[in-house]
Amino acid sequence: MRQPLPSPEVAAAIEAALAEAAWITRTADRRRLASRLSQERGYARRAAAVCLARPAFDGHAKELRLALSGCDGWTAPELAAFFTVLGERGLCFRDEEWLVLALEPAAGLDDKGRATVGEHLWPVIDAVCEGGIDAGARPRLYRLIGRVFRTGPEAMPLAALVPGDEWATALRDRLGDAPPEGLVRLVHHLTELDKPRPTQRWRVRCRELLRADGAGDLVRAAMRAFGEDTEVRRHWGTVRSIVSDANADVARGFVWAVVLLEADDAVAVLSELVPRAAGVRRGMREDLKLAGAAINALGDCADPAAVGALWRLRELIRHRALRKQIDIALGAAARRSGITPGQLLERSIPDHGLAPDGTLTRAIGDWTAVLSVEDAMTVRLGFRSPDGATVRTVPAALKESDDLAALKAVRKEIRQTLSAERARLESLFTADRAWPYEEWARHYRDHPITGAVTRGLIWRSGGRGVLPEEVVPGSEVRLWHPARASLEEIAAWRGTVTARRLRQPFKQAYREVYLLTPAEEQARVHSDRFAAHIVDHPRLYALLRQRQWRTTWLGAFYDGHATEAKKELAEGAWQVGFRYESAHVEGGEVTLAATGRIRFARRQGRGFAQAELAEVPPLVFSEAMRDADLFVALTSIAADPDWRDRGEDDHRTYWRHTSTGPLPPSAEVRHDALARLIPRTSIADRLTLADRFLVVQGDLRMYKIHLGSANVLMDPDDAYLCLVPARKRDSRLFLPFEEDGQLSLILSKAFLLAADSKITDEHILRQIEGTRRNGE
Repeated sequence: MRQPLPSPEVAAAIEAALAEAAWITRTADRRRLASRLSQERGYARRAAAVCLARPAFDGHAKELRLALSGCDGWTAPELAAFFTVLGERGLCFRDEEWLVLALEPAAGLDDKGRATVGEHLWPVIDAVCEGGIDAGARPRLYRLIGRVFRTGPEAMPLAALVPGDEWATALRDRLGDAPPEGLVRLVHHLTELDKPRPTQRWRVRCRELLRADGAGDLVRAAMRAFGEDTEVRRHWGTVRSIVSDANADVARGFVWAVVLLEADDAVAVLSELVPRAAGVRRGMREDLKLAGAAINALGDCADPAAVGALWRLRELIRHRALRKQIDIALGAAARRSGITPGQLLERSIPDHGLAPDGTLTRAIGDWTAVLSVEDAMTVRLGFRSPDGATVRTVPAALKESDDLAALKAVRKEIRQTLSAERARLESLFTADRAWPYEEWARHYRDHPITGAVTRGLIWRSGGRGVLPEEVVPGSEVRLWHPARASLEEIAAWRGTVTARRLRQPFKQAYREVYLLTPAEEQARVHSDRFAAHIVDHPRLYALLRQRQWRTTWLGAFYDGHATEAKKELAEGAWQVGFRYESAHVEGGEVTLAATGRIRFARRQGRGFAQAELAEVPPLVFSEAMRDADLFVALTSIAADPDWRDRGEDDHRTYWRHTSTGPLPPSAEVRHDALARLIPRTSIADRLTLADRFLVVQGDLRMYKIHLGSANVLMDPDDAYLCLVPARKRDSRLFLPFEEDGQLSLILSKAFLLAADSKITDEHILRQIEGTRRNGE
């Protein structure tokens, strides 16, 4: 906040005013104060206004308005005195009513008087930007302040770049006190953008103004300045903001200007801006105007990389309105190209400069750096020395290299694209897309990044499931799904994946299949298959958001006890809803939730209409139910080995039944995977696979690990063993897919218990030894 020292003339005016209005401090009764103010005129009343502007009278807004309403004859030193003492005072809702009464006479002064007042107006500008004044009242205040600062018809108006944040201040500093006329006109034009998307007339005029000398440099400087945050104080704490509300319109004007300028780095800078403006970064205030403008601008960007950037943002952004804007932007870009959004997206996946074999080679000094995509999860950076030796660690000579830093940035971008491609290809199960061979080969098999995901999957070509290298030229290609295969074919593919050690980017051969049950056919419009489960609410909320479901946080507030999470499937043609409600509140926060019914709806225009379960396409139904099974399996209190020991009586019966009860479909697939993996382990002779349990014969006891919850029971009396090992993947065993963590958890417990005589943890030993002695 700028707080200039008052000049001797202004300091004298302050001192005289406080002396004239000393009676205000002595008046304790506010009714007497109002009565006296209504009687004062001329200088005495102006002096009273200066006195009441001090922070000591922060709660006297009504009296200050009364004092200002009858003031006339203000001089420049008196107004400067008023704004000086006001500088340390905060502004609140409705304070604009009296502030206008002080700004209007200041705007009416001559050039010299406005210059005197303007020097002391900066703290007021900051207070208007950061205070609690209604946003709708701020434009009028900015216009009045701008009139105080006007120095000529061609000067930069204050309202165009209100210096209330670091972004606008940086641009004003760059423009200087006498900016070129062409840049003034450009900035003034950018302030006129008051909608998410500009009109064609606005665009034409903007392109004309961008031809002015220095216009391109100013736009690029504005985009760089978006990287600086401004601290904004609120009554609940401090947050970071990119721009103040006063600069929202001109900021999105600059966003569109960078696209109309056709800058080479437009996609990169806008892709960086969107998540920051959307509040994805912790501590950042949401700026939906700025984020929405950047999303729409990306949708209009001619650079093909913009489509891939929008898709990655869709995976990152959780705000419902912004995700809708992303979908609209993708749809608009697809219509311009005459293809579907899905086709546009797959044709816009960036290759990041990789060669067809997925490598990028760069010379850095005497060394050669090689960036390589090894599979759908792995991007490695290696180095070759001048003598041809290969190393994986960064050579000491390159650690401070800018070229190496740039290459690491590319590696990060490749990893983000790989992650987005894994999610995109998995979503294609419900879309049930089919490709001509040539199109599939170009955009999937032969793409340096998408190809890494493609090579780990099974495809359907020539009427059968095949690996990518076996796809028949000239045939139609689809993504293979076990719901469309026979039991024999599924078993054969699971054996192939395991035997060849093919680590799939997501579950495919071992993917769970969910068919409509008789009970669901009878219910017609809803499924209770995953209802009545008690789950950890914070974990459920996080997992829903991770799997791209839209939901709200349960709370003790009005109508916050229940909600329905929703997700669109089949490229937006279907929607699934999963209801859940509060089951336990602790300290004002919902800690446990109870799951409810699942419903489906079909796209109708811009909305959805409820559909019967029998109408839902089998793949859409199966994939939606798979998500619901995953939510319950990972967040149910039955999967928490510590829950039983917390002394909570509520839901104990549910925990006891579910933690060792019948297996859900996800656990049945786990059973099949274990049947194929156990013979390959070093402890195969100590393991037996039963219907619900993996039985482990240890040196001290026999144990049963439940295939659903991973909870452990000990023979002979099924005593519960509380065992919480680290959830780190066991390096001793190959797993054929990226799974939910339960399979590796079960196997890690099996390895531990098979060698129970080597356990040194006293907590575990007391449970084993204590129960064994009691049993004996």
